[in-house]
Amino acid sequence: MATALTLDPELDAPHRRIDSGRWDDIYVVGDVHGCRPTLERLLDRLDPAADDLVIFVGDLVRKGPDSAGVVDLVRHTPNFLTVRGNNEQKLVDGRKSVASLTDDDLSWIASLPVAISWDDSLVVHGGVDHRKPLVDHGLTDLLNMRSLVPDGSYDRPYWFETRTAEPRIFFGHTVLSEPFETPAAVGLDTGCVYGGQLTAYRCSTGEFVAVEPETTHEDRSADSIVDPDRNAPLST
Repeated sequence: MATALTLDPELDAPHRRIDSGRWDDIYVVGDVHGCRPTLERLLDRLDPAADDLVIFVGDLVRKGPDSAGVVDLVRHTPNFLTVRGNNEQKLVDGRKSVASLTDDDLSWIASLPVAISWDDSLVVHGGVDHRKPLVDHGLTDLLNMRSLVPDGSYDRPYWFETRTAEPRIFFGHTVLSEPFETPAAVGLDTGCVYGGQLTAYRCSTGEFVAVEPETTHEDRSADSIVDPDRNAPLST
């Protein structure tokens, strides 16, 4: 039975519910960050048919060299969808800019949902705090959630290591040394813009598919790349 997924009605971006029965398969792709050649090689590996759906966890833009190219590819491919990431939100808020993006691109980015769901699965960029109902989550939670410690971005416990409830959350944002998977959470940001891999998850088989980037576009300190722990103690 599908879980009822209700988000905060005051959010300034929608929640999109899809009918999984329309698609032969669903793939979820991690943070691309303007790395279009890497994305193209991943898509070659996945080889999605027109009846397959590809969903991105957000952060299509910034840090890598071709944000406009990634936006163009995702925006104009009929069976591609994406949620809004915190880097898209920075463009929407005017805190950051990308010169190569057109006004039409920015309008499209502003229209992106913050969540996409089907059956008992939910895609958001940052995460979900299992200690409170979905309806109580705001943009900051859904786009930036990482630690369950107040203001403790890289302090354990992390929400995804301690989550056991439905729906299953597919997420990016937290750069991981390797993909993370439990029955309750799937983490897909393996840091392609930082020299890590670009990773996708095939929902029908539970298979991770990853490609190496062509180069490292931005450095990242080791203490902000998380080694995920699937055996972390449950939070209370």
